[in-house]
Amino acid sequence: MDKEKENPEVRFSGFAESWKKFKLGDIGYPYTGLSGKTKKDFGHGEGRYITYLNVFSNPISNLNSVGEIGIDPMQNEVKKGDILFTVSSETPEDVGMSSVWTENLNNVYLNSFCFGYRPTTKINYYFIANLLRTPTFRNKIKVLAQGISRYNISKNKVMELHVNLPNIDEQKKIGDYLRNFDKLISEHQKKQTNLKALKKAMLDKIFPKKGQTVPEIRFKGFKGNWENFKLGNIGNPYTGLSGKTKSDFGHGKGRYITYMNVFSNPISDINAIDKIEIDSTQNEVITGDVLFTVSSETSAEVGMSSVWTGNEKNVYLNSFCFGYRPKIKLDNYFLANILRTKTFRDQMILLAQGISRYNISKNKVMHLKISLPEFDEQVVIGEYFKNLDDLITQHNTQIEKLNNLKKAFLAKMFI
Repeated sequence: MDKEKENPEVRFSGFAESWKKFKLGDIGYPYTGLSGKTKKDFGHGEGRYITYLNVFSNPISNLNSVGEIGIDPMQNEVKKGDILFTVSSETPEDVGMSSVWTENLNNVYLNSFCFGYRPTTKINYYFIANLLRTPTFRNKIKVLAQGISRYNISKNKVMELHVNLPNIDEQKKIGDYLRNFDKLISEHQKKQTNLKALKKAMLDKIFPKKGQTVPEIRFKGFKGNWENFKLGNIGNPYTGLSGKTKSDFGHGKGRYITYMNVFSNPISDINAIDKIEIDSTQNEVITGDVLFTVSSETSAEVGMSSVWTGNEKNVYLNSFCFGYRPKIKLDNYFLANILRTKTFRDQMILLAQGISRYNISKNKVMHLKISLPEFDEQVVIGEYFKNLDDLITQHNTQIEKLNNLKKAFLAKMFI
């Protein structure tokens, strides 16, 4: 092995010793997850088992993502420092995901769709957790995947894979460094989660509930009842793109707003648009238009709304949505949020028709009602929710930056 392959591209000062190559089967041994259990054995008992999704999703297992099961001395217990691997997935890229268990608890078992691995040599938990998620090691796992509609790996084959390890002090240094990244990411995720919870609670309190004419919480300086309006009395619907084939998309100076953009964003993402040729016979989307999805796999997700705030010309709407253009002055951010409240969504769900797929009629949607205050109050409410969304986005941006930075270090700090 040449010198370049014996050491990582980026290394902490003070470490010069070459990394050593080990076969997993030479520095530990595998064991099976739960066996001989039926559905009735789960959900109760004083024992715990680590779920498949816990292993799949977390390089370091989540103590809180465990299920209940009865204590069974015939099963293999998971011990502190054990590495857990998934054995099956729908794609070869997702098979053999790993997770390190760092808790010192008794009567903890592993789900039957994973296998465990117990190192017999001292390895830093956070170092090995990250090493096993590097592109280099993941590519080795992917090669082992066998299957067609579902892919599996053999624990014996995994034992033949090699890992490169430095001495324990360098392992700790790398592990601590990456653990700090995870802590920063976790802090931003927690703040983002709290803000989303606050927004959800305020959506329920700042807008009137069904049958009420004033909200539970109101900003200072505003009073009087909100007024109910049928959508059809204060605006007009229009259709999305029509008469197009697959060959019409992906090129041209026009743009169209995708279904997922509407579905996912109360305020449409002006960057989540695709190319199409300019066509003067189609309905253009303009600032302040509300866009609705017309179809979904569940009734709870039909008729999702999004407000377009862009000023671009030659912007159209995908054919699986319809547009709505208000005839009265409405605050965009107020409107975007009231259409996502439980009160309005409950009305929308009642319109869903179908069995395997649900649809709504734009004409029926025009009969739905919304409660509106004076425009000045709309602006204040809209600004409040916009500020919350901006804070949520800021945390999401930081999370993405930290994840990308960590990904870069994973490629450079390991062999």
